[in-house]
Amino acid sequence: MLARCNMAGNSLGTLFKITTCGESHGGAVAVIVDGCPAGLEISEIEIQQELDRRKPGQSAITTTRKEQDLIHILSGVFAGKTTGTPIILLSYNSDMRPEDYAALKTVYRPSHADYTYLMKYGRRDFRGSGRASARETLARVAAGAIAKKYLKKHLNIEIVSYVEQVGNIRTAIDHKTVTTAAIESNFIRCPDQQVAHEMIHLIEAVKNEGDSIGGIIKGVIRNVPAGLGEPVFDKLSADLGKAMLSINAVKGFEIGSGFNGITKRGSEHNDPFVIENNKLKIKTNHAGGVLGGISTGEDIYFRVAFKPVATISKKQQTVTLEHHPVELEAIGRHDPCVLPRAVPIVDAMSALVVMDHYLIQRAYHHNRE
Repeated sequence: MLARCNMAGNSLGTLFKITTCGESHGGAVAVIVDGCPAGLEISEIEIQQELDRRKPGQSAITTTRKEQDLIHILSGVFAGKTTGTPIILLSYNSDMRPEDYAALKTVYRPSHADYTYLMKYGRRDFRGSGRASARETLARVAAGAIAKKYLKKHLNIEIVSYVEQVGNIRTAIDHKTVTTAAIESNFIRCPDQQVAHEMIHLIEAVKNEGDSIGGIIKGVIRNVPAGLGEPVFDKLSADLGKAMLSINAVKGFEIGSGFNGITKRGSEHNDPFVIENNKLKIKTNHAGGVLGGISTGEDIYFRVAFKPVATISKKQQTVTLEHHPVELEAIGRHDPCVLPRAVPIVDAMSALVVMDHYLIQRAYHHNRE
């Protein structure tokens, strides 16, 4: 008999805490943001700008689902400023087509969470996958917009993420030179224009075949003060890894030199300390801005690997819930590649983690004084 339990794991953070709710084809998607300091100027327009980067239907290489993702601030903001109380952000779903998923009611999609959700809860929402759908990330981006605004205003922290690789096509651009303007100059969100065109052509070809493809997003966090991170189990790098791995379709995370670092010797990989303009600096940054789980003050950079989308229209072998072999040719509106719309999600998760660690560090210093 299948065990039935309540769904946990819907919250992230300690002092800057978010809790998301809603499903792909339910009435709405929402988030409660608890712990935001009072006095931050924030508006629905500013949050909407981030959501517009994530919303579906924005180009020929994304899902055709048409959602405006209009955000509503229901609490926690008065006269244009945060009050310090919980903030509720909500966006109504409008372009639902649950009938598109009727054929999926009795089958398991290969490499999809259909099977695991059923094993865990004893039932599942087959309409666009329910909570397993990437539509849930709307809530993360909305909350992340608040954290991103606070970090930029008070600490001058800049967060940029971009598509580094699609399939075997990869840009070698130096992340230190990447700007938001360059990232947003094309709808694949790769700052290397020539490589961006190659990526787009590849995704279009994959889409025409009824297939999907994955890739890598590179994240960069600039101007992070030294000292953020809580050893041993709440390291800044560990929390960034958890945040990124919680995103739909993510299968890998590495920070700094990552797995490539194993090819170097210690004498090559170590980052020497130097003095520049009477200030302590780190000459190289193989560590990716984190040592011992604590920020060094250098740029934090990392890579996030996204698998190909599981739901495709190409024929696949699977079985029904009664374990009968069938051939599945899924219909519906799905991204052939999640990467362009995942860039703002990676931005948001970066902001949420750094914001939380900043508030923890601020509280630590306050208590020490």
